[in-house]
Amino acid sequence: MVEQNLTVNFKARYYRLGHIDANTRHVWFVIHGYGQLARFFLKKFNVLHQPDVCIIAPEGLSRFYLEDITTRNQTGNQKVGATWMTRENRLMDIENYITYLNGVYQAEITPAFSGQVHLLGFSQGAATVVRWALHEQIRFDRLILWAGIFPPDMDFDKATEIFKKKQVIEVYGQADPFLQDDRIREMTQTNQRLGITPTLVSFDGGHEIKPDVLQKLA
Repeated sequence: MVEQNLTVNFKARYYRLGHIDANTRHVWFVIHGYGQLARFFLKKFNVLHQPDVCIIAPEGLSRFYLEDITTRNQTGNQKVGATWMTRENRLMDIENYITYLNGVYQAEITPAFSGQVHLLGFSQGAATVVRWALHEQIRFDRLILWAGIFPPDMDFDKATEIFKKKQVIEVYGQADPFLQDDRIREMTQTNQRLGITPTLVSFDGGHEIKPDVLQKLA
């Protein structure tokens, strides 16, 4: 058996709150976590919406039912989520979502746009947004990793060169079950290896987006 690959054109969706014109000063690209959908994730950023702010929420290219078929038949729960990648054929998934994210950026950000671009990745979206930034096809001013950390398999030399010139913010809930002490240590060690001193923001809460923390970041 031989695996074969081919390149195809396909449609993919994303969601936007606000619009970009001559008065827009801030554009946020917000990258959701595992099992979320962009239209619901975007609602968490309503607090940022102002006349001069546009928030854009891309969506993972792979969607799935959040519960198995047996549970769905019992509960009637047909909720769907999306993911950016799994361990299966992961490199191709990464290549595909970077191509998609570049397409979203190019569709929204013109060369004439002079405002600030903020990249925020939540949970699984943190690794996604870092890989996207490292592809060096987009201009951005701030990188915000929320409830997630830098991917350990990234190119550290390239990351050091890129992120030392950017504002990096790391946000996490003190009761986040996915960011226990070992993960916090890993995050600290990665920051040291990159030679960056990010702004650390912690809050009283778990694996969630907090509107009041968003307001402070804005």
